[in-house]
Amino acid sequence: MAGDSKAVAEQRESPEPARIHVGTSGWAYKQWQPAFYPEKLAQTKYLQFYATQLNTVEVNYTFRHNLTEKTIENWLKQTPEHFQFVVKANQRITHIKRLKDVDESLKWFLNSVAPLASSGRLGPVLFQLPPNMKAVPEVLDAFLGLLPRTMRAAFEFPHQSWFGPEVEEILKKHGASLCIAESDEFVTPDLVTAPFVYYRFRKSEYPDAERAALLERVRKVLADGKEVFAFFKHEERPDGALWARELLNSAQHR
Repeated sequence: MAGDSKAVAEQRESPEPARIHVGTSGWAYKQWQPAFYPEKLAQTKYLQFYATQLNTVEVNYTFRHNLTEKTIENWLKQTPEHFQFVVKANQRITHIKRLKDVDESLKWFLNSVAPLASSGRLGPVLFQLPPNMKAVPEVLDAFLGLLPRTMRAAFEFPHQSWFGPEVEEILKKHGASLCIAESDEFVTPDLVTAPFVYYRFRKSEYPDAERAALLERVRKVLADGKEVFAFFKHEERPDGALWARELLNSAQHR
């Protein structure tokens, strides 16, 4: 599989490596004006402005669609070289095939994101499993063995059965991150299984005290020598983008 995805396997390091990356799940939201985007900013300029405020974005588009080289080229032109695009794995891999018999689907997906990898702009790949998929540790282990060694993979498990020592050890063996996701209904155990930690902050509200607690969590992980990727919920309100900017600025400037 690595031979089929040479660009991913040979991804170079960012020329301005950062240890803290914070963003949102998407950027094309007119409702963020004027609180986040300037009031008269054209939508075609959103990504360019976003990249002046935050240094990563989680791309959900790849869950259902293929990225074209033209799309990636446009993204790269609008963002600085240290900006990281984190992509969600296609549903054919996670929801249809459920991590089994995925050779062709995985090859197709990796080839589609290869231009991001070859430019050094591909962050972790998020594998978000379906809520009704119970733990099958042997399937996870076999799947992780198919991924290029240099790919940073994060796994979001919406089903509680995945949270046990066997799955934790498999993630650690392969250097894959447990996606630490929290919403109003569900919270993932706060476990570090890789050289980087992947957070998805999806609660509808984060009052001042909770945001201060998030900052301390992130600072502790950074102090332990780990890299951090953190994403706030986007939706139609600007709150997530504003909280992301606050967290990034606070974590970078102690």
